Parts: sequence; structure tokens; C-alpha cells
Amino acid sequence: MKRAILFICIAAVAGAALSLYLFRDRLFPSADFEINDELGGNIFPSLILSVATTDTLIVRPSDGNPALGNPKSHIYISIAAPHPNARLQIEVAETPFFKRSVSEFVLPEEGQTYTVYPDILWNYDALRNNLQPEPTIVSVEARFNEAKPVRHVRTFSVRSINECLIGYNDKHNRFHNTGVLFAAYVNEDSPLIDEILREALNTRIVNRFQGYQSRHKDYVDKQVYALWNVLQRRKFRYSSISYSSLSSNVVYAQRVRTLEDALKSSQINCVDGSVLFASLLRAVNIDPILVRIPGHMYVGYYTDREHKRAEFLETTMIGDIDLDDFFPEEKLDSTSEGKSQEEMSRLTFEKSKEYAQRKYSADSANIHSQPRRYMFLEISKALRRKIQPIGK
Repeated sequence: MKRAILFICIAAVAGAALSLYLFRDRLFPSADFEINDELGGNIFPSLILSVATTDTLIVRPSDGNPALGNPKSHIYISIAAPHPNARLQIEVAETPFFKRSVSEFVLPEEGQTYTVYPDILWNYDALRNNLQPEPTIVSVEARFNEAKPVRHVRTFSVRSINECLIGYNDKHNRFHNTGVLFAAYVNEDSPLIDEILREALNTRIVNRFQGYQSRHKDYVDKQVYALWNVLQRRKFRYSSISYSSLSSNVVYAQRVRTLEDALKSSQINCVDGSVLFASLLRAVNIDPILVRIPGHMYVGYYTDREHKRAEFLETTMIGDIDLDDFFPEEKLDSTSEGKSQEEMSRLTFEKSKEYAQRKYSADSANIHSQPRRYMFLEISKALRRKIQPIGK
């Protein structure tokens, strides 16, 4: 009798073990998944740094699945819930650009595929100091409850800090304009600006920088000219470096020198010069505007606190530009004899304004109606609550 009971018990345990083995995938389903992103496997440090302390979401999920976690993580996994309220744990291994992290989520609906953004603990210094594109292997391990974890890896390209994301096509091939990220390169907080302002004051063109506080009608323009003059004295030269090595039909980028890079090299192209000058204007409480047209950018500024009137500058004229290229009908060389350095600087400043104003007048309708090809970006306090300077 006892042997029979013992046999029955052993048989029951063996049967339970066999059942557990046969149905283990149902009881403890594996977490099969895919590692995905919205930018074609590219990570843009300037994008991450510029919104790190804000609530701004530049790149949004587009696959149509319910999203869990913080989309600002940029890297996500696509995974289906094996049963209601499935508990999912995701571990992301350390790379040179972020630390190891462990995240947990609950997937409510059985059979539903979710877009899950694990925590990414970015190394902001590493991102800020990445001066050229670099591949990095992202390793992600996921598991449901007590099931065996599943690990996948994918290689991403971490782009240079100098690459500004200006647009991307989502999963449905819809284009999203991200030109607002040019504001990340306008850095009014740079400690190097104090040196520029000191040099500008030493010219005695103005005796103080006070933004819109002066009652004198032309004082804003005098402050702007003082900044123009000091950059010319620093012998800035035009250098047309704007392309990056990025080759993609998903994302589009523009190479931009940071303020620190531009001041160190004394080289600018149209974009570099515009963001550099906008940085200086913001530092002295004059509100700048970045204007982008196909193949070119220039800077504007409001001459009054109420923003009723704006002037525009062609910053490439600060440097080594032949003015006859812009004004062939005016033989400027013939009028320059006997003029002082300051007078010539003032002349190029006024001609720069004339040229940029003419461009703006010609393109104004498109600038304010075709946001995919044109941009009118006011670097205001409101914008600063969304996009912060990336610094250096």
C-alpha cells in the first residue's frame, strides 16, 4: 500500500515536472524583441544635450504602438505582451556614452506590441566631447517575470557634436522639420563671450551694452555694430565647411561649429557666423533671429523691445568675402582710399545689412509659409524653455 502511494506521488511529481517542461514557454515566456530607434541608427549628441533639462520632445514615436517609458531615451525595443499585465525587465549594458541601467515596465494588454523606452543614463561629457562620428554597440537584455533573459545587440553611430539634426523621415516616411535645433548652437552662456564684450567696449563705439534699455533710437544698432567690428578685428575668415559624413535617407544634418570652435579657429561659414553672432546678441539682451533659406543662413535682430522692427546681417561679410561678389554694380575698392579701418568696418556692416535685407524682402513670403525649406527662428526666452545651449 505504502509502495503504491509512493509510486503515485513520484508519478505525480514527474508528471508535474514534465508538464512544467512542456509548457514552460507559456508559464515563463521568453522576451523576444527588436532594438529600434527613429533616426536610422544614429545618435545625435546635440539633440540629447539641448533637451536634457527640458520637457521638449523633438523626435516622437511613429510606429503606432503604445509607448512606455521616456521617448527622449531615443533607443527603444518593440515587444509583445505574452499575457495581461506582464512584468518586463530591461537591462542596457554600459557603453562609452551611457552607463548601465535596469528598467521595469508593466505591459497591460496580452498580445499587444509595445514600444518600450528603457532608461538611458547618458554620459553628457562624452557626448559633448565627441568630435567625429563613432560606432558604439548597444546591448539590451530583456526578460518577463522569472523567464530566461533574451539579449540582442545593435550597432549605432554616435554623431559628432557639430552635427545638427535638421530633419528626419519617420516610419511612415513623413518628414519632420527639426531646424529648431540650430538654437542649441546659440550659446549666450559661454564664458568666452565676456572677452569679446570687453574688446568691443575698448573700441569705444559704445560705452556699455544695455540691450533695449537706452532711449536713443539707434543705440541697439550701435551695439550690434560694436560686436561686428570686434569680430572683424579678430580677422575672422569665411570657411565653407558644412557637410558631414552622414549618408542616410532617414535623417538630414548640417555641420555647425560651436561658439568655442569658431572663436578658436577664427573661421565661420554662413551658419557658424549666424549662430556665433546670435550668441553675442543674446548675451547683451538683444533678441536675435536665425533665417534659413535653401543653401544659406543669415542672422537678424529686433531693434526694439516690442519686436516691431527687425534688421538682418550677412555674417559671411565679416570675413574674407569679396564685396564685389555681392555688389558688382558698386566699385567699392574705388571708394575705400583714404578711409580708416573703422570706416571700412562700418561700410561692410551697412552693406551687409543692405544685402541681407534685400534677401529677406525677396524671400519673405516663402520664409513664413514653407517651413520645410525655410526657417525664421526667434531665439527668445520662450524658445530657451524648450531648447538649451549645448555648451562645450
